[in-house]
Amino acid sequence: MTDTLPRFIALLVEHRPDKLSALGAAILASVHFGICRDSRSFARVFGIAHALVLRECVALCEDQDLIELENRKERSQRLFYALSPGGLSLIREAA
Repeated sequence: MTDTLPRFIALLVEHRPDKLSALGAAILASVHFGICRDSRSFARVFGIAHALVLRECVALCEDQDLIELENRKERSQRLFYALSPGGLSLIREAA
C-alpha cells in the first residue's frame, strides 16, 4: 500500500488535471482504499490542517460532485463523506 496510494493519487490528478488538486485526489483515494471517511481523520492521518481538508471536501462535493456529504458534526466541524456516483466513475476510469 505504501507505493499504491501515491501512484493512485497521481493517476487521479492526471485523469482530471484541470479540475482535481492533489489534496482532492488524496481524499478520493483515501475513501476508495478505506483509509479515512471523514475530514478530521484525514487531516490527522496525513498531517494537513483540518480547515484545508474541509475546504477541499466542500469543493469536491459542491463544485465537482465527486463526494457526498453524509453527516456533519457541528462542534468539531467534522465532515463524513462517501464517493458520489461521479467519484466512483472517476475511480473506475483512473484505475
